[in-house]
Amino acid sequence: MNAKKAKESYDLKIDNLKEKITAKETIIDSLTNTNMDLTYFSLDSNEDAISYFEEMGYDAKKLALTISDQIISQNKAGKDNPIIPFVGMEGNMSINKVRLLNHKWIIADFTDGVYWGELFIIYEVKEGGVVDFEVEKSFLYPKD
Repeated sequence: MNAKKAKESYDLKIDNLKEKITAKETIIDSLTNTNMDLTYFSLDSNEDAISYFEEMGYDAKKLALTISDQIISQNKAGKDNPIIPFVGMEGNMSINKVRLLNHKWIIADFTDGVYWGELFIIYEVKEGGVVDFEVEKSFLYPKD
């Protein structure tokens, strides 16, 4: 009798664990799909843009870091970032986050600590690794 109860108990535990595994696999699938959606517009997942840079002789990941660093490094203490077409009202305008969408476009957000906005930047990598930036569009959110 004890062996039968023990087997039933183990079988119940196994079934519960199988249900948990199934639930976790469903969550993992959902998170994977969400991640794919979120990274769709990203240089990291754009094979054509990566190939474009590789054909120019660049490692796309290293180049992306270099470009992001070039933009953020223009944040200087006591000065607005010159890429941002707005003057800081409550401090200096600085770029916080940069995302390369592909081999030609960047989005970035900026703030002065109170006001914030976003930029749409067109960029071009020229011979010798020189990068030209042009702010195509920008906006400043209204203060609440």
